[in-house]
Amino acid sequence: MTASPADPSADPVRKEPVAARTARAGRSSAAAFFNEPLAPVIAAVGVVILVVLAIEFSRSAGLVAALWGAGGLAVVVWLRNARGPMYDLCFGSLIAVGVLVGEFLAGNPTSLAIMFTAANMIEIVGAVLLARRFAPSLNLSSVEGTSRFLLSAAVLAPIPAGLFTSVFLSVLNGADFAYSFGTWWLGHAMGIAVIGAFGLAVTRRNLAMIARPMKLLETVLLLAVLTAVSTAIFSRLSLPLGFVVLPILLVIAVRLRVLGLTAALLIVTILAVGGSMAGFGPYALRFEGADRALMAQMLVLLGYLPVLLVASLLEERDRLADRARAGQARAERASEAKSRLLANVAHEVKSPVGGIIGIGELWQTGQLGPITPIQAEMAEMLVKTARQVEALSHDLLDVARAESGAVKVELRPTDVRGVMEDVRRAVALRPESRDLKLELVCLGDGLVALADSQRLAQVVANLASNAVKYGASGGSIVFRASRVDHVVRIEIIDKGPGLSADKQAQLFEPFNRLGLERTTVEGHGIGLALAKRLTELQGGTIGVISQTGEGATFWIELPAA
Repeated sequence: MTASPADPSADPVRKEPVAARTARAGRSSAAAFFNEPLAPVIAAVGVVILVVLAIEFSRSAGLVAALWGAGGLAVVVWLRNARGPMYDLCFGSLIAVGVLVGEFLAGNPTSLAIMFTAANMIEIVGAVLLARRFAPSLNLSSVEGTSRFLLSAAVLAPIPAGLFTSVFLSVLNGADFAYSFGTWWLGHAMGIAVIGAFGLAVTRRNLAMIARPMKLLETVLLLAVLTAVSTAIFSRLSLPLGFVVLPILLVIAVRLRVLGLTAALLIVTILAVGGSMAGFGPYALRFEGADRALMAQMLVLLGYLPVLLVASLLEERDRLADRARAGQARAERASEAKSRLLANVAHEVKSPVGGIIGIGELWQTGQLGPITPIQAEMAEMLVKTARQVEALSHDLLDVARAESGAVKVELRPTDVRGVMEDVRRAVALRPESRDLKLELVCLGDGLVALADSQRLAQVVANLASNAVKYGASGGSIVFRASRVDHVVRIEIIDKGPGLSADKQAQLFEPFNRLGLERTTVEGHGIGLALAKRLTELQGGTIGVISQTGEGATFWIELPAA
């Protein structure tokens, strides 16, 4: 039953409850900010605010701006809204106006305001171009994507702007070139790395991961603990708890992945750099002036920011694990479909083949009327071929049942000598075995295995049949059993042409006859695959030892009773 257009709980167009759409919209609102049409205007206003805050706070502390967030905000919004050259031109112009307005509002003279605006635009445009060139996916869910973004946008992009600013200030005010460059690069690189990474991590997928109530509660608690510890370290308290921050960041990386960690880095960066600039924290007593901010910057860049690579690695592992699980699920569905097909085909083949065998035997024995010798030979060939098809249908049915888990084995103490003797006698009655010497060798006592006697006989019979087909040229086949510790070992040994290492690797694959499809040796390539599956169902292992020209030894090992 669908809701009427007047029903307020549903949308008449999309047939989706409004409550569900509202919840989804709430989860993705933060991610949608970066892609909204008004994002450039909001970004420009944000740039103005961040410029004024950075300059005013640095002046109040008597230092230079140690964390420049305006560049990071502009870069991430620009990258998330790439829509062509005309958009780039308009967005860049809007950001330039925002930086210039912020400089004027902060009270900088016109020459410095224009110079700083030009330097900021060189940096922002460079970061956008480098990120598009070297990190086009903007994907922080992999170590490579994160490394590319940090190296191109955060490390390299501030260098030209820093050189430009340092030269200008050294010529205009006689400022120290190296000091000016280091101050610019550290503050701006950290702003792009921390704020830019956080902006790229805010995606619908990442927000959906933490939108679940318990995960959201865990996120709030972990970030609250980090905020409390960081405040205690980098405030008037100046508690000696700096060693606690890194473990908390690692826990956040493990539990909340990239989005949670970038938010944590943003919090700890603001508190560490701001507190150090204000004269608090572990660097207040040991360093003077701008050196306090420098140490806080180095702490964040070299001590805390590398944890982002850990979060990216974990997220990459999650993605690969999800892909592997999806592939496994598809493979299992395909295997189940194949097993059902095999079972259906085998079942449908058995009935008509049984009728053909019955008619052929009646024809062969003359019960349908007098027959000529040629007709008798043709009837015998008909029955033989039909029985081969019948045997194939039984094997197919067994393979399908084994793969689907429908085969039941009843494990009980089984006399291995008796099973092997029964199989040897049955094989000796076959016409193709009349020129072969079939020998049974049982070494020692205690040859009692924990197995299903019927299934064990089927496995040994398959191996023996395989030896008769492919190893008959050696003239003899040995059935050997022995006991080693708590394992009973069964071996079927032939003196045939042997197997190469490549063929041994493919030996137990179903329907793989190792290139012998066009030879006179009959077979369908499922006997060994069935033997392997039945052996494993009995808790045993199966394998082969062979070299080209030296025959083959197929072995089974089962737990002793």
